[in-house]
Amino acid sequence: MKKIIPILLVILLFGCKSFNKNSSENSGTSKWDQLTQGTEKFSGFMDFYFDADKGKLYLAIDRLNEEMIYVNYLSAGIGSNDIGLDRGKIGDSKIIKFKKIGNKVLMFQPNYSYRASTENEMERQAVEEAFAQSIIYGFEVVAEEDWSVLVDATDFFMNDAYGVGEILKRQKEGSYSFDKSRSAFNSEGSRNFPENTEIDCWITLKGQASGREIRSVTPDAGYVTVRQHHSFVQLPDEDYKPRRFDVRAGYFQTSFQDYGVPIEDDITQRFITRHRLKKQNPEAESSEAVEPIIYYLDPGTPEPIKSALMEGAQWWNQAFEAAGYKNAFQMKILPEDADPLDIRYNVIQWVHRSTRGWSYGMSVVDPRTGEIIKGHVSLGSLRVRQDYLIATGLLSPFTDGKNSDPRMKELALARLRQLAAHEVGHTLGLAHNYIASTEGDASVMDYPHPNVKLNENGSIDISKAYDTGIGEWDKVAIRYGYSEHAEGETESLNDILEEAYDQGLRFISDRDARDPGGAHAQAHLWDNGQNAATQLNDLLEVRKVALNKMDASVIKTGEPLAKIQEALIPIYFMHRYQTEAAVKMIGGMDYNYKVKGDNQASMSILSPELQMQAVNSLIESVKPASLALPEDLLAAVHPRPIGYYNGRELLNGRTSITFDALGASEQLAAFTFDLFLHSARLARLVEFNSRDAQYPGVSAVLNSFKQEIFNSENLSDYHLAIQQSVQFVYVQSLMKSALNKSNSPLVLSAIHEHIKDIKKDMSGTNNWRSNQEKAFADFLVNQIEEFFDNPKEYTVKTPYELPPGSPIGCY
Repeated sequence: MKKIIPILLVILLFGCKSFNKNSSENSGTSKWDQLTQGTEKFSGFMDFYFDADKGKLYLAIDRLNEEMIYVNYLSAGIGSNDIGLDRGKIGDSKIIKFKKIGNKVLMFQPNYSYRASTENEMERQAVEEAFAQSIIYGFEVVAEEDWSVLVDATDFFMNDAYGVGEILKRQKEGSYSFDKSRSAFNSEGSRNFPENTEIDCWITLKGQASGREIRSVTPDAGYVTVRQHHSFVQLPDEDYKPRRFDVRAGYFQTSFQDYGVPIEDDITQRFITRHRLKKQNPEAESSEAVEPIIYYLDPGTPEPIKSALMEGAQWWNQAFEAAGYKNAFQMKILPEDADPLDIRYNVIQWVHRSTRGWSYGMSVVDPRTGEIIKGHVSLGSLRVRQDYLIATGLLSPFTDGKNSDPRMKELALARLRQLAAHEVGHTLGLAHNYIASTEGDASVMDYPHPNVKLNENGSIDISKAYDTGIGEWDKVAIRYGYSEHAEGETESLNDILEEAYDQGLRFISDRDARDPGGAHAQAHLWDNGQNAATQLNDLLEVRKVALNKMDASVIKTGEPLAKIQEALIPIYFMHRYQTEAAVKMIGGMDYNYKVKGDNQASMSILSPELQMQAVNSLIESVKPASLALPEDLLAAVHPRPIGYYNGRELLNGRTSITFDALGASEQLAAFTFDLFLHSARLARLVEFNSRDAQYPGVSAVLNSFKQEIFNSENLSDYHLAIQQSVQFVYVQSLMKSALNKSNSPLVLSAIHEHIKDIKKDMSGTNNWRSNQEKAFADFLVNQIEEFFDNPKEYTVKTPYELPPGSPIGCY
């Protein structure tokens, strides 16, 4: 023992020397204490310090080599939906870990896209070393203490982490770079908690504006200031069981390549994204949750919107009840002292922009398992005003001095309830289901068009424009994603989907519905009804009634008559999405996301009768009777006065400041023809007709259009002018299609022959009713001759684009 004591003493002394290597020789205080003295300390998951005098942010890292989640957000945005940089927008979300190498701490992002689910450590290491990782940032160590290191993280946090400058450049809004002198730490938006660290900074981008949008939403477009938020979050524990992804179930997925699976298994592993939810009593048919899913509404939302959003979002509890839970989904108002970007809160934010725009539901997801850590919904505040405007155009309510009618607000609030449920659904893990509108509004995950009807007396009824609860498909989806299964989970989940199909419930999502050349005859956005052609005819009748009674009664007393156009535009183009749905019946199909051995029907081509029904509905929509506007309405729409200038929500035309009625008809006709003449649709017509002559071919459908478009019997001068405008647009659309290199040779030959037939018809008659009618026929023939003489040099004439119908900006 006498020999051991001196050795221990030497070790202790050496240890003290090592421990105090950052101490000051003069004061005896550690370098850590010197740097943090007088700073504001934020204690929590990862302590950090703010030195107000030097503008420095120090981060204490005591979790070296420990994985965690890092997320950045925009806590204060730009306010333009076109640019897409909104308040509360989630940016990068990734797993990271800090590694100390020498005097540096590196922020690593492991590559979770490639891994090996195996107990063999060397096998896991082989995969890890085969694929690149990313070092997100490198920090210099400025002090050490015990097992912690202190780094100067000022440049990491006060930087354009979200990439605002790059987004502005990509959107052609200007060239901007980060300006450190105009950026600062935001103490009020920064907090620390045991399981998450939240740091907020004012970030300024300096540059030269080149776009209209950035100029419209900034006080000085040379300096764009936003707030950017950073979150470090402790990873959830391992008490979560991922659930397998099934193409039929309606969920988003997280996927990775797993090199540890047996050879006979799919190397791509897929799991659905969902919140963690467990029953208190797993054996009970219905049970309270261990921890319910709670969403918090932005307290800055005004009434009556606040109550509508609370009610609509709460609909989801109906679906969780169907999955065997009691009160498992709850809605509350976010506490006033809480930050909506705090990772602990699932939040619905009420977001303001300069234009109406998209709403969206986004999530922070653990990429290892698919577990949703935070749901974050952003709802654009101007959408509700657009719905109110549509209702105004339908009802023309402001008569006899009336300046209010509760029906418009009721419709707008009904849409908000549905919107809240829809976007929350995304943050529960659910994808769009665009076939639901053909199944009795079976899902709030469809995009609903207002279901407007005509009463028996011919008046417009908007009382049931939107659904009032969760859909039957939504209950199926939540059962699939959240119900508990003690054993036989795979079989039980399959049974849920098989039962749903037996009840007539299906799932078809974005790619099949959004593609303008898409083949699915029942999947589309903002459409209604099982038969899109029938619904188009019905909507044209509703539109006709609305336009025939439209006048100054769509504006309030004291407003400029020019504002009639604001209500006119969404009604005139009201059927545009039903047109997009109906055109998919032409060369259309019916199919499901069928898997081998399930009970779903096999793929089939739509019957010839239904395809031609759609053709006839489209033809009806471009007839003068459908495109013409009442004379009284045209006489009422005044030019825009001072202070009320044209915007993109209004009609662009050739008549300067007056409303261009013929131009409006051209725009609608061109829209319809371009949809029908999509190269994929024409290719299917050729293929299906070649496989079975009962299906209509390209020539048969084109001839149906020509027969009606070039029939000018019994037309007034105004209707004749519309028809001639449509004829010109039709020929120009055919020429554009003839120049489309995506078209097959068989399609091109049919289009060329059809254009020649039109020339022959217009050249061979002497039965013109007027010199004007003959002059137009000669002009059209001349255009066709110019095209065939030198098609490469011919410039196809296209009308102005339609005013936006869907929310403005990029989806």
